[in-house]
Amino acid sequence: MTVPPNGFWAQAAADPDRVVLTTPDGTPWSAGRLHADANRMVHGLRAAGLERGDALAVVLPNGAELLTAHLAAAQAGLYLVPVNHHLTGSEIAWIVADSGAKVLIAHERFADAVTAAAGEPGPPPEHRYAVGSLPGFRPYGELLDGHPATPPADRTLGWVMNYTSGTTGRPRGIRRPLPGRLPEETHLGGLLRFFGIRPFDGHVHLVCSPLYHTAVLQFASAALHIGHPLVLMDRWHPEEMLRLIEEHRCTHTHMVPTQFHRLLALPSEVRARYDTGSMRHAIHGAAPCPAQVKRAMIDWWGPCIEEYYAASEGGGTFVTAEEWLKRPGTVGRPWPISEIAVLDDDGVRLPPGRLGTVYLRMSTGDFRYHRDDAKTASSRVGDFFTVGDLGVLDEDGWLFLRDRKIDLIISGGVNIYPAEIEAALLSHPAVADAAVFGIPHADRGEEVKAVVEPADGHPGGEELAADLLAHCARLLAPYKRPRTVDFIAALPRDPNGKLYKRTLRAPYWEGHDRPI
Repeated sequence: MTVPPNGFWAQAAADPDRVVLTTPDGTPWSAGRLHADANRMVHGLRAAGLERGDALAVVLPNGAELLTAHLAAAQAGLYLVPVNHHLTGSEIAWIVADSGAKVLIAHERFADAVTAAAGEPGPPPEHRYAVGSLPGFRPYGELLDGHPATPPADRTLGWVMNYTSGTTGRPRGIRRPLPGRLPEETHLGGLLRFFGIRPFDGHVHLVCSPLYHTAVLQFASAALHIGHPLVLMDRWHPEEMLRLIEEHRCTHTHMVPTQFHRLLALPSEVRARYDTGSMRHAIHGAAPCPAQVKRAMIDWWGPCIEEYYAASEGGGTFVTAEEWLKRPGTVGRPWPISEIAVLDDDGVRLPPGRLGTVYLRMSTGDFRYHRDDAKTASSRVGDFFTVGDLGVLDEDGWLFLRDRKIDLIISGGVNIYPAEIEAALLSHPAVADAAVFGIPHADRGEEVKAVVEPADGHPGGEELAADLLAHCARLLAPYKRPRTVDFIAALPRDPNGKLYKRTLRAPYWEGHDRPI
């Protein structure tokens, strides 16, 4: 194809035999097969009564079924609601009910949580479908079987309605107005343009995190729409990722800093065993990346290590490896469709170099929090919105993040930023993961607490705690140092690296007034 058509559906019609997907078990899927299933699903959903603007919820692992649902919703004017399958039954039930989903598709692997959720308000039994066997659910095949593989009539673009992670309370759906136009009238792979990734061009995209996450699904779908085959991982493992990169000659992927840290923890002989030279763009975000971790990845993989800052709500920045090495710590400058501002608590724009709350604005459309006008309004100043991050813009417009506002520790009237302390802890070889937050202190209001996940072969205890406190004393000013260290088998992170710090912090604040 000299001039590739815009969007997966047109590409699949033009070249149905091209392999566009390799599932986690190694099964290749042709464009024609995926296209046919997506079309069948649209017909099946419409037969179930779904109309433009309705919602479809899925609780699925990375696989062909989730991508089929995404492609179906995107050409039927529906909202796809991908649900985090690590949630409890009541949490899943909340999202399904709040979204107003009229159909639910789930996988038998999540039977306990999904079965509990199915007993709550939501789609009726005849509109629940299971990949595998789930009590009270119809077989997934019944949603597709008997329906034509031909494109549906009245095709119109739908959106994904992701729910915020819920680290500070009930998750809320991020709902954008439907544009009311054909899918092909939108630059479906436009997101990847901001990172210099072009259509086709020999690219292969590795999906190494769960597709229910906003960025992971956006990157994967954008790649699919500009002709890049997808290679899916289900359960991430560092050596398996290296193996897949080498086997499929993967060129780009979306990652989180936790994955970097665990890749670097592999023995040197394991790391040397695999060829990662095909990688052109290893784009990371979703959490702060300690400088020493990023430098080590650049030393290993070269300049393909690139970073972005964005929110599920929209907006974003980007920085290449070369740019970051000149300005260590920056998360970049705004995308062409985005604008960044740093405001004080009164909503007044701050000059360069002054710390404040980071606000973003997108030129491509607005959003609201589904069924929560108060949250929508409280997040905004004019056309700008915030998710509560603190940062600084320099004279040239480069953004430097400090931390999340809710995670800020105020001890004796001094602001302390946990991300800096966590980075110091992660530079110790005995630390696999670390979280830092404030706990009650009668005199200073808060003091710094560290909770550490020890690396393999390093038992947590008084000896390691003393070693870590001494390590921090060498790297941090006295007021920033943790006063105590607790140990935990595994920090509560979702697979995308999002740390549920609220869960860790809550027990320490029982009986105290600070919001958790």
